Amino acid sequence: MMRSMFSGVTGLRNHQVKMDVIGNNIANVNTVGFKKSRVIFQDTLSQTMQGASSPQGNRGGTNPMQVGLGMQIASIDTIHSPSSAEYTGNMTDMSIEGEGYFILGDGAQTYFTRAGNFGFDANGNLINTASGLKVMGWQDAEKHEVPQDKSPGSITSIEIRKGMMIPASATSEVKFAKNLNAETAANESYTLPFKVYDSLGSGHTLNIKFAKTATANEWSYEITSADSALTGLQNNTGTLNFDVNGKYIPPANAQNPLTITLNNVAADISIDIDFSGMTQYAKETTADLSYQNGYPAGTLTDITTDASGVITGIFDNGYSKQLAQVAIANFDNPGGLIKAGQNMYNISNNSGEPQIGESGTGGRGAISPGYLEMSNVDLSEEFTQMIITQRGFQANSRIITTSDEMLQELVNLKR
Repeated sequence: MMRSMFSGVTGLRNHQVKMDVIGNNIANVNTVGFKKSRVIFQDTLSQTMQGASSPQGNRGGTNPMQVGLGMQIASIDTIHSPSSAEYTGNMTDMSIEGEGYFILGDGAQTYFTRAGNFGFDANGNLINTASGLKVMGWQDAEKHEVPQDKSPGSITSIEIRKGMMIPASATSEVKFAKNLNAETAANESYTLPFKVYDSLGSGHTLNIKFAKTATANEWSYEITSADSALTGLQNNTGTLNFDVNGKYIPPANAQNPLTITLNNVAADISIDIDFSGMTQYAKETTADLSYQNGYPAGTLTDITTDASGVITGIFDNGYSKQLAQVAIANFDNPGGLIKAGQNMYNISNNSGEPQIGESGTGGRGAISPGYLEMSNVDLSEEFTQMIITQRGFQANSRIITTSDEMLQELVNLKR
């Protein structure tokens, strides 16, 4: 049999494989996070008919004579180039701008994906909506907050339940700021109401009265309340001193905290009061509460996600809290990843180990919430490759046809 016929067979077989890859690329032109593949050909064995000879005497050397025996597939590469992002407006959807992969898990197996079509299941788990696999990241399971330890070994599934509550926090610090009028006459006063919270989240309104004393650059203050739930205020009086430039002079000794005794089931309140933000200029009095760290219990109403993958909960008490952070994995050789279906990949011996960390660090890309990465398939390129593959297949089929005709001529010699 003619060697050209078998060469044509290898061409037909491998161009069919290339057409399979092209067809799969085109089929996934609208698949979220899909990465296209390409086929690389190489020649196969060559039969040596005559070896090379070196120059000798007055004769020059001769080159080898070889006949190729066809072609084969050198590689089928997955092209992990980034693609454009599509805006969805869904804050649980995420795309990665740059390198990196989201991490998915089912408790036994870990997968990696560029498709960030995420949502929540009935138990509040953040999942990939197509496969149901849980999205991995960092979260304190008891406190439902981002932990201090964000090492690769501490990643876990993320759970955010609808209607979850943030516990109340008692006020432990209060800060006052802005101005007390230096031209205020002695014994004149200015009263400011402000609110503090107990351990159950109940709000209590207090009044602080600033009164100018007869001593230059000195004010007294007194904190009072008409709330029947409060049975006693201790360390609720004191003085404020300012220098000739209107700057507050901190006391030599630390102030004792304001202690509030509650006539209910909540714990007593101990509050450190800070006046360091106050001034005394010849300007109208604008003294106000600048900070207090207590708040009532709140119910989760919405979530947002930032570029670092931190999911922040917004509560109906006006406060927000970081609930979890999505982890990102990177690889030294993404092309070595094995496709596992459903837009997911597994690690292989040539991909390297996953380098897990926060987005935007260590070469990992930033997260874009509310976007999904589109397929990186270029239809113009795929159609061009389809034409090339079709012509290659046709040409190889002609090799077989022509070789068959030559064999027919050989058989016809015996007539």
